[in-house]
Amino acid sequence: MQAINFDSHWTFRGSGSGRGWGPQTEAVPIHLPHDFSILQERDPDTPAGASNGFFPGGIGIYEKTFALDPALCGQRLVLQFDGVYMNATVKINGEIVAQHPYGYTSFHCDITDHVFQDRDNTIMVTVNNSALPNTRWYSGSGIYRHVWLLAGGPVHIAPWGVFVSTPIVAAAESAVQVVTTLQTHGEITDPCRLRTAVVDPDGNTVATADTELRGELQSSSWTHSLAVRDAQLWSLESPTLYTVVSQVVCGEAVLDSVTTSFGIRAVTIDAVHGLRLNGEPLLLKGGCVHHDCGPLGAASYDRAEERKVELLQASGFNAVRCAHNPPAPAFLDACDRLGMLVINEAFDCWLESKNANDYGFSFAAWWQEDLASMVRRDRNHPSIIMWSTGNEILERDGRNDGYRYARELAQFVRQLDPTRAVTNGLCGLWYDPETSGLAANVAVQTEEDGDVWGTLTAAFAEPLDVVGYNYLLHRYADDGEKFPGRVICGTETFPKDAFAYWEATERLPHVIGDFVWTSLDYLGEAGIGHVWHKGETGFLGEYPWHQANCGDIDICGFKRPQSYYRDCVWGIAKEPYLAVYNPEHHGTNPVISAWGWPDVVHSWTWPGWEGKPTIVEVYSMDDDVELLLNGSSLGRQPAGREQQYRAVFEVTYQPGTLEAVGYRRDQEVSRTQLRTAGPGVRLQLTPDGSSLRAEYGDLCFVTVELLDAAGQRVDNADNPVFFTASGAGRVAAVANSDPMSEEMYVGSQRRLHQGRSLVVLLGSGEPGSLSLHAAIDGVPAAKLELAVE
Repeated sequence: MQAINFDSHWTFRGSGSGRGWGPQTEAVPIHLPHDFSILQERDPDTPAGASNGFFPGGIGIYEKTFALDPALCGQRLVLQFDGVYMNATVKINGEIVAQHPYGYTSFHCDITDHVFQDRDNTIMVTVNNSALPNTRWYSGSGIYRHVWLLAGGPVHIAPWGVFVSTPIVAAAESAVQVVTTLQTHGEITDPCRLRTAVVDPDGNTVATADTELRGELQSSSWTHSLAVRDAQLWSLESPTLYTVVSQVVCGEAVLDSVTTSFGIRAVTIDAVHGLRLNGEPLLLKGGCVHHDCGPLGAASYDRAEERKVELLQASGFNAVRCAHNPPAPAFLDACDRLGMLVINEAFDCWLESKNANDYGFSFAAWWQEDLASMVRRDRNHPSIIMWSTGNEILERDGRNDGYRYARELAQFVRQLDPTRAVTNGLCGLWYDPETSGLAANVAVQTEEDGDVWGTLTAAFAEPLDVVGYNYLLHRYADDGEKFPGRVICGTETFPKDAFAYWEATERLPHVIGDFVWTSLDYLGEAGIGHVWHKGETGFLGEYPWHQANCGDIDICGFKRPQSYYRDCVWGIAKEPYLAVYNPEHHGTNPVISAWGWPDVVHSWTWPGWEGKPTIVEVYSMDDDVELLLNGSSLGRQPAGREQQYRAVFEVTYQPGTLEAVGYRRDQEVSRTQLRTAGPGVRLQLTPDGSSLRAEYGDLCFVTVELLDAAGQRVDNADNPVFFTASGAGRVAAVANSDPMSEEMYVGSQRRLHQGRSLVVLLGSGEPGSLSLHAAIDGVPAAKLELAVE
């Protein structure tokens, strides 16, 4: 079916639960995507609590009025919502056409019989995210992904009705199988054909097939097998994409045409050879990623989704696990284009809830529809290598008929896509089997080896092709022997144990990868990556914590110290990295969360702490590291793999230059330095691109830094910066990486954190230019000009 973008010219009114929101606020014009939680002030008293980052929810009402294009009269019309959080009710001209509880799966509603052809039509979408808590992380609220109007003739290709697979993969000749599902409304009287063509990256048609269509088809599927010679295989290094063009042709008229991007690649997984892509062994250097787009909240702009993948690639990741729900289509498109492997995950809970108002209430009635939505929508993406039926499901111990559900969900996925592995992320039991009574039924079975977890989860794991292990490093080796043929993937791992997890992944052939929690920091699960210095307690942080603070890459997209350490573990570091502890906490014993990292910074600017001791860690792949302060050696320490890539020095702070020199075989091979920053004298604005497309929704991410006279970032600066945008766009978000900032992500000002902040510019869709003006007290203003074309 033809897809027409329906993001523009909506209105929104909401009854939010946040401070400053009254009931039924006046309708305002908007374009999608839209997240109304990020627009509200965070509230320490919200029932969503720290899990949702203290962001409120509420009820939102979206309306769009449109006149039907005369060219679409007489066609089947379907609305496609890529994502609405949550409990969506869709009306067209006052009639309910769809209700969809799950906030993360895409859904369709046929509006053909409800649309006026001779006067305006009104779509109303009510979004109800008022029952809190319903999530373990920031969800956002509203129509936060794209909306499409799909149109097709009396014979058309069903939405998500093309499934492309590559059963034979070889450079000389590959086999491409295309299964096309058609929907008809009435009998076909004219001669009609289904035509399938494979088009290479240069636009050349390299294979074709067609089938004559006759009679009363209703809903039917047709299979074409095509041979592609001299195939360009999709890989991480060369993510080559082909296109399938599917057409329904009656007489000389093309009734429907759909293009489907795909890649020719083969993935095999077993416990002996591990994972192989196109026959080549590959370890997954992975990270978990939530759905939010940082400062933009849940609002899913295509450029924001693409930027996530770029940031991950730049830090060495080759795989992501979508936690714990299907991502935006644009995220997967970027993974296809750029070469990033994906575990696509469906659910965070099944029947038994983890929150008072979560998906557990809907699972029994909706799991098949939601799982089908994920697989049918996404099964043509070459980046996807595994489907995950869930994360840390409470039924993993067999309660609530969990073993049966584990089999049924895995079988259901394979019916829709038999070409990919099925996984599920398992963790510990979260209870004491001896006192809870939940494990009483297996007490006899476990007397011999005492392995309650292994016994309880065996039947749950049995239908899986790959068993996801969350924080179960201690079981990797033994379970390879206890469960012959079991393939393990570290689907969640602790950042500060990166060395141990990766060492086991490299050493054990049945372990295929490691996915840190997390690669990108996110909103919600506030303070899970905490470092407590003042006797604080708790799993999460109290208000004003709102960021998780556990990502290798922070909420703005800046690398954190743990990411530089991972560079060493993965063998991609180019120079030593200096990680300096705050002298204020020297000699104390901070409590570092399992998901945390020591609160070190890449800075040698500590005014007021002259003459006081601190600790400097150097992350280095080199054999030895020498540390110098103002040209004087402070000693030399072993580093490299034998020391888990860490050299530790106690240093008395003095302003100046701190240098780390790396040696291999006693020869200097690398050098890096930190210098004490002087007073800030100018602002620097660095965009991630030189222009914007003249399409609504294109973004530019601008890094804002305060620099001293030598051009170095003043890394202890926290000044407020004031922003003004003019021309063909506006400021969409302002941010810094302070996980405890009380500032909002919308507005015209934001404090620096460690000398920098971020501004996200949003193009209006009109050509021209977009100017950003940034001002800070006592420093000349800075201006950035971007072409919009």
